[in-house]
Amino acid sequence: MDLRSYTLKPFPGEEKRLDLTIPGTIGRRGNTLFLGFALLGDLSGLAIPSPTGSPGRRDRLWEETCLEFFLAEKGSVRYWEFNLSPAGNWNVYRFTSYRKGMREEPAFGSLPFRVLTDPGTIRLSLELDIGKILPAGKAVEAAVCAVIKTITGNTSHWACAHPGPRPDFHRRDGFTLRVPAEAECSRG
Repeated sequence: MDLRSYTLKPFPGEEKRLDLTIPGTIGRRGNTLFLGFALLGDLSGLAIPSPTGSPGRRDRLWEETCLEFFLAEKGSVRYWEFNLSPAGNWNVYRFTSYRKGMREEPAFGSLPFRVLTDPGTIRLSLELDIGKILPAGKAVEAAVCAVIKTITGNTSHWACAHPGPRPDFHRRDGFTLRVPAEAECSRG
């Protein structure tokens, strides 16, 4: 498996608000996508949802601190948005094209991911069967992002790339992480 590292950057102009580093890894073996994400630094000023006793599918998680990632088959306008809350709640939406046709993705009845917290650290990890939504053996384009909310109500937007004049995680030119099919990884 070829694990690729990434580091999220705040949207320009939002970088002075928080003392954070947001690194992670993404990789693939067959139809399983592996995603790791860490929120490191002074977390005392962040509004972090508390773990829930019964995590499940919830809407509008992006209104609080959450991790988002987007997946698309290379060359397709169709894509999926995944939301993961530190509380354990989640959702998956599919889009027919840029911000069009948003619907909950029924292929996922659950989205089990792990959340580990220590002082100054929140780690999320996920193993996802992408074969439920994407054809086997095809390269995937991805964007990993985060919405970070402070206890004072400010919000910052973090991503690998911010190609537009305002934060917009849905822009395909922001899907900068290439996750090849496993056969492509073994060819070098």
